[in-house]
Amino acid sequence: MYIGIDWGGTKMEVIGLAGDGRELCRHRIATPREDYRGSVRAVCGLVAYARQATGRDGSVGIGLPGSPNPLTGLIRNSNAWWLNGQPLGRDLEEALGQPVRIANDGNCLAVSEAIDGAGAGAHIVHGIILGTGHGSGIAIDGKSHNGHQGLAGEIGHYSLPWPKEGDYPGPRCWCGRQGCLEMFCSGTGFELDYRMAAGVERKAAEIIDLKRAGDPGAEATYRRYVDRLARSLALIIDIIDPDVFVLGGGMSNIDELYDDLPRLLRERTNLFAGQDKLVFSDSVETPIRKAKHGDSSGVRGAAFLWREADGVR
Repeated sequence: MYIGIDWGGTKMEVIGLAGDGRELCRHRIATPREDYRGSVRAVCGLVAYARQATGRDGSVGIGLPGSPNPLTGLIRNSNAWWLNGQPLGRDLEEALGQPVRIANDGNCLAVSEAIDGAGAGAHIVHGIILGTGHGSGIAIDGKSHNGHQGLAGEIGHYSLPWPKEGDYPGPRCWCGRQGCLEMFCSGTGFELDYRMAAGVERKAAEIIDLKRAGDPGAEATYRRYVDRLARSLALIIDIIDPDVFVLGGGMSNIDELYDDLPRLLRERTNLFAGQDKLVFSDSVETPIRKAKHGDSSGVRGAAFLWREADGVR
């Protein structure tokens, strides 16, 4: 059995998968926030649940915001800040008595969707998380591509490409910098943009409902969001040129994105786009798809991290 844990800012979820991807068990708990030792105990409890529920043992893979530094093993870049600087892998292996694989949650999304999801069969799958935060991961031939520093796909904290009026310098990010992509292209950034423009605080789903009802302020917020996300995807195409983008996280459930993003990329990627040009080409046809496994993609990808060790495609 492959045991996967999706470590989110508000919830932790465990899944047990058979070798063919069949779900054997699933369980969710609240994340012990600001409590490192409590978090380690929570993981042990989730693994114990999976074993008891199925009567099987299994490997353990974990997807979380941030990633372990391959040189030190210490967690860095996590908005679950109490994990940063901690030897999480070593502590979990000691507590569980078995090896553990840890990867960025964006990489887990990409692996899950590359194996049997919206990117199945594609050579390079770029998974983009549009949730509370904003990040991504890359899967090549169904395997997580981590990079030399383990930072591949860490897009949330570069600056918004080709800033327009109103984009610069941008909101201050939790990481300490200003104008990070995360503050524009996450669900949090979407809500912040509406609040700054309208002076009213609303959840993303409420803003989309208003947009669909014809509210001009909500429509303007949505248009800015699509434009900013398209600029980011264009930069990724210029650097990596993936075979497919797969979107996950709460904002990925906005169906209009799958018409508006490709259209915007096509319209602004041609011989006549001039100063407003996006991808450095005269055409772009990169598919942009919703994650097939939805909210389950991250936890499935965490479980499948051990398929790589087993040599399974």
